[in-house]
Amino acid sequence: MMPDVSALLDPICRMHNAIVHSVVSACEKASLDSLSGVDRDDEGDTIYNIDVVAERHVVDFLNREIPSSIGAVLIAEGIEDGNTVVPKGSSESRATWRIIVDPIDGTRGLMYQKRSAWILTGVAPNGGTDTSLQDIQLAVQTEIPLVKQHLADQLWAIRGRGAGFRRINRLTGRSEPLVLTPSRAPTIAHGFATISRFFPGAKEELASIEEEIVAGSLGPIVPGKAHCFEDQYISTGGQLYELIAGHDRFVADLRPLMEVWLARKGQALGICCHPYDVCTELIAKESGVIVADPYGEPLAAKLSTEPDVAWVGYANAEIRDRIAPLLEKALKSRGLWNPGVH
Repeated sequence: MMPDVSALLDPICRMHNAIVHSVVSACEKASLDSLSGVDRDDEGDTIYNIDVVAERHVVDFLNREIPSSIGAVLIAEGIEDGNTVVPKGSSESRATWRIIVDPIDGTRGLMYQKRSAWILTGVAPNGGTDTSLQDIQLAVQTEIPLVKQHLADQLWAIRGRGAGFRRINRLTGRSEPLVLTPSRAPTIAHGFATISRFFPGAKEELASIEEEIVAGSLGPIVPGKAHCFEDQYISTGGQLYELIAGHDRFVADLRPLMEVWLARKGQALGICCHPYDVCTELIAKESGVIVADPYGEPLAAKLSTEPDVAWVGYANAEIRDRIAPLLEKALKSRGLWNPGVH
């Protein structure tokens, strides 16, 4: 019989807590220049020195914590070929689980001490290379706070069993239950609604899509008033947290769709969201947030380090029903409506 995935919740939380301690300690002791130095350029992203502080915990911890009778395929950046089997010497074909990890999601904001980053982990039954985001049964995400911040949130979910939250005091080690609730507002008016455009490349068109959606949803701008707001949080896990916590009402990361638009201009697509960035979407969904691809379908990317993932998050069904048709119209008018691709 398949072991109960809940048995992995406590070990993964302990791994996350160890990473938080090491990364925050490194941020306290090291200079900005040393933490922001480039360790290497992987295919999917640039790996900074601060990333290495977190990466080294993952393989070592799972080698200790995963019994050899169970075994797991670990999928993460920084691993040769993007995956390895833990504990060392186990067989990939006989492993029970596939575990996908992003040791630091939001590296750039954290290393400059601008904003919290997140540790992300998803666990799915090992179905080989066809295992996808929709197979994830357990997800955990933990905040890596700024040096000046002593509280950090930890979230988890088991498919079909709901989500749990706690707030940890990193100075005392104590934690308290936390209540997080997605926004129940029926519109994006006076709330945060964002289309991601973190980096150069397609920013102008992504902003145009956002403007079109906001105008279609809320009508003309009223002089002296703000329709709604945006928040370019450079962390997919952080964006999911903002939806779960009720801070944001609509978030869309459409960067992979812009490849066609950029090609028309003779430009290449830059960095995008990958499966490890969005591997904790289960927590959002178990909390009541609606997460889908831009065409309204479940995220279906394989658990790998390579695929680009486009996704949309709505705080509730009323907002989805208002925004989704506007998003569809905006994408179709630009020749970017291509269901089944991303």
